[in-house]
Amino acid sequence: MMLTGVTQATPTPQSRLQRSSRDATSVPAAIAAWLTDLLPGGADPHVVLHSGVDANGMSSETLLLDVTWTHDGQQQVGRYVARVEPSAHDFPVFPRYALADQHEAMRLAGELSAVPVPAARWIEPTGEVLGTPFFLMDRVEGRVPPDVLPYPFGDNWLFDADLAQQRALQDASVALVAALHAIPEGADRFAFLDPARAGHAGPTALARNLARLRAWYDFAVPDVGRSATVERCLAWLERELPTTQEAVLCWGDARIGNVIYEDFTPVAVLDWEMATVGPRELDISWMLFAHQVFQGIAEVFELPGMPDFLGEDDVRAAYAAAGGGELGDLRWYHVFNAAQWCVVFMRTGARQSHFGEIERPDDVDALFHHKPIVDRLLAEVGA
Repeated sequence: MMLTGVTQATPTPQSRLQRSSRDATSVPAAIAAWLTDLLPGGADPHVVLHSGVDANGMSSETLLLDVTWTHDGQQQVGRYVARVEPSAHDFPVFPRYALADQHEAMRLAGELSAVPVPAARWIEPTGEVLGTPFFLMDRVEGRVPPDVLPYPFGDNWLFDADLAQQRALQDASVALVAALHAIPEGADRFAFLDPARAGHAGPTALARNLARLRAWYDFAVPDVGRSATVERCLAWLERELPTTQEAVLCWGDARIGNVIYEDFTPVAVLDWEMATVGPRELDISWMLFAHQVFQGIAEVFELPGMPDFLGEDDVRAAYAAAGGGELGDLRWYHVFNAAQWCVVFMRTGARQSHFGEIERPDDVDALFHHKPIVDRLLAEVGA
């Protein structure tokens, strides 16, 4: 999840944002002790903690680790990423993280498709080691389009690439999503991701995802107040809910900032906190809307951005060419994802206020960096 530390009225970009109050100095010894019980006797693991990932991610904590241990008299080296559930007092983005579900989704997606998913290794589900659950996955080298500052701001490898390279990355990224959607019997194999498992009711997977969104909004309200914009979105979404029965594996946070690339080719798909089952349009709309948010912020700062990147017509064509088929009308899904981005900004805004980075605004809608986009979209659909 991205956050630039700006408000709608007075945008001011930030390049570093506080994600956690965790004392990092205690982490290496705690993980080493935990691994001692998981590795064969005499392994004597040693953990080196590197810096976290500051350019991307606002939900789980992300820690980079090197682990060395002994096996059959030979030194072994593992390079891992720890995905750590945030503490409740650090204003987590989501009300529920279900790291075990994320771990299993990654494992199955890697096993059932050709999508490059980092190998998910050990999981600690109790929170007894670091205070909250976490798991380790293999670290993959490469480059990620930055969220902070957003890649359309310029001065980064994707912005500086030529149009052919940008198009290659775009089409390959869309093909990743199509491949995930093509996993046979995805709704059944990934049934543990259905919002029904968390108590969100509805006759279809899409209805249950909408119920989960409303519950997420209700979770965010106490810390920043109610939003007329979100409630306007929710009212329209409930009134115009499509009747589709389709349900495939949806990555959820399907955007290029959650992909590691090498030479503009995807080598790892990351961040599965929002994974669900539902219509294919959920993922494609999210990919498109995420870029619109970043492009819109760039335009606020009177930067050219990347207006010709991730356009809807091009993405639809790339999705069909990758075997994903024809997509339906995306307008409902755009409003859905606009509302999701609002809730993200409500939670990240509450966190910034908690850590003293911004003042809590009088109007929660001032936190919505994409407010002009949402207003325009709601006007277009007559909400």
